[in-house]
Amino acid sequence: MSTVRKDYVRPLDVKNGRVDMSHGSGGRAMAQLIEELFARAFDNAFLRQGNDGALLPPAGGRLVMATDSHVVSPLFFPGGDIGCLAVHGTINDVAVMGATPLYLAAGFILEEGFPLADLRRIVESMAAAARDAGVHVVTGDTKVVERSKGDGVFITTTGVGVVPDGIDLGGDRARPGDRILLSGTIGDHGMSIMAQRESLGFSAPIVSDTAALHGLTAAMLATGADLRVLRDPTRGGLATTLNEIARQSGVGMVIAEPAIPVDPAVASACEFLGLDPLYVANEGKLVAIVAPQDADRVLAAMRAHPLGRQSAIIGSVVEDAHHFVQMTTGFGGRRIVDWLSGEQLPRIC
Repeated sequence: MSTVRKDYVRPLDVKNGRVDMSHGSGGRAMAQLIEELFARAFDNAFLRQGNDGALLPPAGGRLVMATDSHVVSPLFFPGGDIGCLAVHGTINDVAVMGATPLYLAAGFILEEGFPLADLRRIVESMAAAARDAGVHVVTGDTKVVERSKGDGVFITTTGVGVVPDGIDLGGDRARPGDRILLSGTIGDHGMSIMAQRESLGFSAPIVSDTAALHGLTAAMLATGADLRVLRDPTRGGLATTLNEIARQSGVGMVIAEPAIPVDPAVASACEFLGLDPLYVANEGKLVAIVAPQDADRVLAAMRAHPLGRQSAIIGSVVEDAHHFVQMTTGFGGRRIVDWLSGEQLPRIC
């Protein structure tokens, strides 16, 4: 990401300008966009190297890498935007592996005609989210597609972190008898997107829960408890995440409907729209599978963290050759919580 001469054109008109094809051409206009918008917002010593990739210092422990693409619509929603979401989503994928996230790479697909003011707002939101998380955006890429060939902006982020020796988390480690813990209310992110997208005026506002979870995971790991699995229940929600873990570990699960925290506004919105909050995406919650003797200790650590105050034990892992996830209802019955055949809410992350 090289330095641009200051004498060739006027400063970028971020207030009134729009993305055009020259911003993806590899020429001076692209270099100006990178320097005056991206590099200025993400500034750090690694990015300032100005090379095709970032040369990073060695890190002790095993490396974890995760990547995620973000196509959310609308781009701005109560509680966040595609910028902070792109940072939080990838940080959380690294964090639930037991790792400390260190670096991010960011790729942008911009549509011709997209307002530069909106792009700056997104990039500044990303930069703030990364700074708050203590993570550097160290390299990136920008491409521009013709008008009507995109949808404003798509962002792909790749994260790198380091997991200490002795930490071994994975979806195949759940065992019968383990407890299932949830860090808070479900469905907040997906329903905030849906309400904004459809201009639904609920009396109580629904705000996305998008947040970086590595502080919470660090507090849980610091207990020394036998944590088997950590997972963030994003697309497909809690139900899909539990089915994924059950299949990976070759077990079944039984959860209790009354124990699962759901914000009343989210519950009402889901009922109004005919949606099940179990399948609605979250961007600031995690599921933990914990050895039974350590469940209460981990729960206490979660509730002591700002992002885990509403944490709850919601069920147990059981032996089940069919790998079913079942839920006991508030009426005393039991139902299968199966995979969705499709997606309830497309383009929510």
